[in-house]
Amino acid sequence: MTFRFLFLLIFFCVAIGDAKPPQLSPRDVKSKVEEILKSHASHKTITPELMERTFKNFLEELDPTKTYFIEDEISTWSEPSEPLLQKALLGYKNNDFSIFQEIHTTFIKAIDRRNTIEAELTQKELPKGVKSEEFKDIAWAASYEDLTERLLRIKALQLEATQTLGDESQGRFIQRLLKRRLNREAEMIGANPDERKRTTLSYVLKAATCALDSHTNYFTPTEANQFMIQVQQRLFGIGAQLRDDLDGLSVMRIIENSPASQSNKLKINDKIIAVNGEPIVGMEITEAVELIRGEQGTPVLLTLLRETGEGEERQTEKFEIELIRNEVVLEETRLESNFEPYGDGVIATLKLFSFYQDPKSSSATDMRKALEEIKTEHKLKGVILDLRSNAGGLLTQAVSVTGLFINKGIVVSIKDNTGKLQHLREVEGKPAWEGPLFVLVNRASASAAEIVAQTLQDYGRAIVIGDDHTFGKGSFQTFTLDPMNTPKVNPQGEYKVTRGRYYTVSGKSPQLTGVSSDIIVPGILSQLDIGERFAKFPLENDEIEPHFEDDLSDISPFHRIQLGPMYKYNLQTKLATYEAYKNDLRKNSKLRVDTNKNYQSFLKEIEKKNFDSEFIEIFGQTDLQQTEAMNVMKDLIFLMSQKDRESR
Repeated sequence: MTFRFLFLLIFFCVAIGDAKPPQLSPRDVKSKVEEILKSHASHKTITPELMERTFKNFLEELDPTKTYFIEDEISTWSEPSEPLLQKALLGYKNNDFSIFQEIHTTFIKAIDRRNTIEAELTQKELPKGVKSEEFKDIAWAASYEDLTERLLRIKALQLEATQTLGDESQGRFIQRLLKRRLNREAEMIGANPDERKRTTLSYVLKAATCALDSHTNYFTPTEANQFMIQVQQRLFGIGAQLRDDLDGLSVMRIIENSPASQSNKLKINDKIIAVNGEPIVGMEITEAVELIRGEQGTPVLLTLLRETGEGEERQTEKFEIELIRNEVVLEETRLESNFEPYGDGVIATLKLFSFYQDPKSSSATDMRKALEEIKTEHKLKGVILDLRSNAGGLLTQAVSVTGLFINKGIVVSIKDNTGKLQHLREVEGKPAWEGPLFVLVNRASASAAEIVAQTLQDYGRAIVIGDDHTFGKGSFQTFTLDPMNTPKVNPQGEYKVTRGRYYTVSGKSPQLTGVSSDIIVPGILSQLDIGERFAKFPLENDEIEPHFEDDLSDISPFHRIQLGPMYKYNLQTKLATYEAYKNDLRKNSKLRVDTNKNYQSFLKEIEKKNFDSEFIEIFGQTDLQQTEAMNVMKDLIFLMSQKDRESR
């Protein structure tokens, strides 16, 4: 069994592409699927239903944009017959995945056809007024002509999106798209039959694991490394953000306190053309980045092009620099802390991007430190915990972050694949902030973010404000790597598997439904159809009994005796602190939003559901949702202080 470590996490994630197929054999594929099935919350064996899902997933893994296959050529697998499903199940039992190799061969032929069509498109006039909504939930192309028309309209949409760019930039954008397509096609074709077979097997694993539910995933080695970076928000490399510019990787940003910033050798707009003497021009960016990353303390030699001088004196110099790889902490994607003056004090906003932990720091310790620093220098009057678009992270950190705002008590309960219920508790009882608290959410607040929001809401400790509801992911997963260490990724890949559901202290799970806001303040995502209920194969919602009264029944009698007396002193009670103010807060907020012309224009735009990145950037200059949350907090502080004066 290849479980080296299973780390409990709550995370919503999208995998990225890989350049080289992992070292997989048919036996490895079956072995990994069997491992995952043993741990899964619902499925224990591969059934005909799961095999049908696997076929459909496999087709979509190969052709996610539906721009290669034609309906008739894949109908055998997209709508598989019972005999075909039984044949595939027998093949799975015997480590035989030749059916999927046949599908892959059909895809290789589709690649040739796609390139023929692309050549034909250069002679065709592009249509006008193409909308991105045309390509949402599209079916497979019905014919060669249908596929040609689809590709033509996609090309028109892409070119229209680049009209504001100069001719040179537009040309580079088009070449970049072409390069990505050709690189992926080359990856799918493979350098030899063995490489193509391993690519097929990796996609079989992806298709089979995703068939179980929307959060069980297989990761190739490159994807596993990227996933660890998301969990830890750190990596080992040089600390530069790069862009693929076809003739090299351009340096767009240098991360503070990274090897690149400390050496002062690398500059913005430098173009990396080789790594350790190996040319990277034309290489897939993920592969080039892997060459730059490496073990801490090891050197990496970069060959650069740099433009110097101005006007007629402008020239391009080529030179080499050596940097020593080191840990790069992505601070700006961890926690952002700021405050706004109000009355004789300040209101703090803590923007938490993910629930992270590494050997040196964590989301909870960093948040506590930020709060203590603000309280030392200012009179803190209120805190807004901004969890918008926070996709989750480590379950233990969800508990610890919640513990910053409550005394002691159950934070979350998890029910695993065996039906066993376990309660995770805040046991220290040392809150960092006990005053007015908001949790700001949107429809992309998911997983661990939903645990924190709903638990603080359950206890009456915080008001949840923002979009009408959150993402709705109430399941937890385990991952085969330990984010507390710097693990070596298995060359066969890694996986995460859905082990069960979680419930907050009220017994409710946000699965499918999400966390409902106490005060609705619409944001940029409030009209979008995103969330767990739109996923392919989500788990159903259910509930357990509330656990505001903690009897410690899930732990052994020995530990119950040890923990009991200390733990049960000063348990967090269910509060009604904000109930008297909620109606006034809602009424005031609605009045402000209704009479704010800029906000009303914003709401009209998001109702169209087709706004672009330029629109988001314009309104992003003034975060209307965050500003209104701040206004509501000011109302709350005023109302609470007024009531306090009246009671004296």
